Amino acid sequence: MSEKSGETMKRRLLVLALLATASPAAAQTQAPAAPAAAPAPDYNAGGLPRTPAYGTVEGQPVDSRPFEKKADTRQFPGQTRAPYHHATDFKVEVLTDKLSAAWAVAPLPDGKILITERLPGQFRLLDKGNLSAPLAGLDGLKVGTSMVALLDVVTHPDFASNRTIYFTYTEYHDRTIGNTSIARAVLDVNANAIRDVKVLLKTHPFLPNDQTLGMGTKTGGRLAIGKDGFIYATIGDRDNAGTRPWGVAQVNDTHLGKIVRITKDGAPAPGNPFIGVAGALPEIWASGFRSQEGLTFDANGTLWETEHGPRGGDELNIIEKGKNYGWPIISHGIDYRGGDIGDGEVARAGMEQPAYYWSPSVAVAGLAFYQGKSRAWKDSVFIGLLNGRGVSRLKLVNNKAVEEEILLSDRKLRVRDVRMGNDGSLYVVTDSGGTAMSVNPPATGQLLKLTPNR
Repeated sequence: MSEKSGETMKRRLLVLALLATASPAAAQTQAPAAPAAAPAPDYNAGGLPRTPAYGTVEGQPVDSRPFEKKADTRQFPGQTRAPYHHATDFKVEVLTDKLSAAWAVAPLPDGKILITERLPGQFRLLDKGNLSAPLAGLDGLKVGTSMVALLDVVTHPDFASNRTIYFTYTEYHDRTIGNTSIARAVLDVNANAIRDVKVLLKTHPFLPNDQTLGMGTKTGGRLAIGKDGFIYATIGDRDNAGTRPWGVAQVNDTHLGKIVRITKDGAPAPGNPFIGVAGALPEIWASGFRSQEGLTFDANGTLWETEHGPRGGDELNIIEKGKNYGWPIISHGIDYRGGDIGDGEVARAGMEQPAYYWSPSVAVAGLAFYQGKSRAWKDSVFIGLLNGRGVSRLKLVNNKAVEEEILLSDRKLRVRDVRMGNDGSLYVVTDSGGTAMSVNPPATGQLLKLTPNR
């Protein structure tokens, strides 16, 4: 073989070798390349924004995620994204971790704590870490359905002498849920029971929709007793959160999407804005709400409410007589599928703006104004976060938020209710029930006691 022929043969063998390594058969013998990590989806299986990784940089907002509405829609400085400030460390005590879908707590003067569990509806008493059996007496409601779902509970201002409580409930049968009702009873601790039960108001309509329209959602049901002695209660709009929101919050011939105000015997409270107005229900105090999850008075007698927006636009509102809070005409959020709510307006003349809002949604819940001795927590309101899994502390100056801090975020628990105790501590209820009603929620809900260090 000549030298030239030998070089030619070498090149041919090299080409054949290269082709062999590039062939499918050869490729199958190699270890496959690791796939690139896919980004985590922005939304969980329930369609809610994922819980943020909260920021803790002084002066910067705790949530840096993009707003759901692409343009900044705040209507005044400080309406959202207040700067972070850590006020003080605090001690956490787990008083119980055996609650089933707990919804509310009412600290009692003797140190016991009355608790509601949503479904199966039950009252429980917690006494020095011991959780009672369910209290007897709910049969006094004489409901026509197979089960009762309990919501909120508050004590009469003179509870120490009259032992009277007020509570809200819905009726439940075969995944169909009635509208929110308000009742009162006498708590008999010695008998582990409630007695002298009286239904004060069954809101209208009793069945606001059917099984195809999101039954079990947006019940409202939060209670507060004013310095005027009257009972205030939230009633959700019961809409199914679709692309075309139900407009019941804007009409006054239904209690849906309203805050009502009644006497302690259940009559429309004197001075209500729609008494004597044709076609309007006389119990209505304010209108234009979606899904109100918290209601309380501050030390000055101002009524505050928390409310779920759609995708974004969760709200903290100051509630005033006869005012319209805009849903579903205006919103700082968007539809769950990404489009506008209605015409996409965030403000309109004659409709109230929230004092503060969150976007993306954190699913605000019960709230309490701090009334203890801590200087660090002075002027703060504490708001439970369900999807946000923690407690938002907002410091308010002239009813405007000037700082925000997220407490308990390391525990990643759904927080349903927050209450002030008679001992100056903050009581926090976690929810084991998930986003939908269940007749068999796990008994893993907690009641936590928070005590500030300074």
